[in-house]
Amino acid sequence: MSKKVYSWGHERRFNAYSNYFKKIFGERVQKVSIDAGFTCPNRDGFITEGGCTYCNNNAFNPSYCKSEKTVSEQIKLGIEFHKVRYRKATKYLAYFQAYSNTYASLEVLKKVYREALEFPGVVGLVIGTRPDCVDDEKLDYLSKLAEKYYVILEYGVESVSNSTLQRVNRGHTYEQSVEAIEKTARKGIRVGAHFIFGLPGESRKQMLDEAGIISGLPLNNVKFHQLQIVKDTAMSLEYKEHPERFELFTWEEYLEFIVSFIERLNPAFVVERITGEAPPGYLTGPRWNMKRTDQILNLFEQKLEEMDTWQGRRGK
Repeated sequence: MSKKVYSWGHERRFNAYSNYFKKIFGERVQKVSIDAGFTCPNRDGFITEGGCTYCNNNAFNPSYCKSEKTVSEQIKLGIEFHKVRYRKATKYLAYFQAYSNTYASLEVLKKVYREALEFPGVVGLVIGTRPDCVDDEKLDYLSKLAEKYYVILEYGVESVSNSTLQRVNRGHTYEQSVEAIEKTARKGIRVGAHFIFGLPGESRKQMLDEAGIISGLPLNNVKFHQLQIVKDTAMSLEYKEHPERFELFTWEEYLEFIVSFIERLNPAFVVERITGEAPPGYLTGPRWNMKRTDQILNLFEQKLEEMDTWQGRRGK
């Protein structure tokens, strides 16, 4: 008996990122990370200093990703790196990942984006940034690029709670995120958003309720991951001195939570990831018994199957 095909066009019980790209491009597309040497307004003193309390960029930057290398050099090294693991990919997205990648003059942005798009095999841009680092001029430029290339702006939203955002030193409000997301979508640019579950001060119910809140936003892609306590961050010091302030997920708890969350999530949203994975050497908090991202994903899909549930099943 054939399996059910869901509204997103395949048999997996959530709107999975890999299937989405196969539908658009007809084949696997690999993201290649780039550190273009940008910073953030809550690091350089424009808004505040110190950055987000949980952030250590080294914990997620690939080894080939070094800002002293040119964009082209990083793409070349990234393609070589990924070919060892993913031999099928022939098309690539230049992923401007480190810090805030629209936090520069338009001329600087044009230069680095153009260099990436001129590299053979690169079919688009994934630009990680903050909602307070875009303006009409930059969005107009990206809108023109989006007519020819795959372009998505990924905003670090992290939480819908302003008290949480203030507590972790984000330096912007949820309302600013909504404004940036809506403005970007109106310009015809794809929009992604990133959220962290387990930030101090938020209850499990508050986090679960976020599904309904964000489901009304004009988002294309979403990324979720559990809070990890990473070395050399302000949060790691707080965790060491006041562990009682944190209610971190075990992997079993997180699995139950993320299934319930996905059930409530807009089925039109492409889910890029459901967990994060910092290198073990960077972690000072729980390590989930060394379970890897792909293992959690497999368990997640098994859980959806066992419960006979799917993305958006409990949504409005």
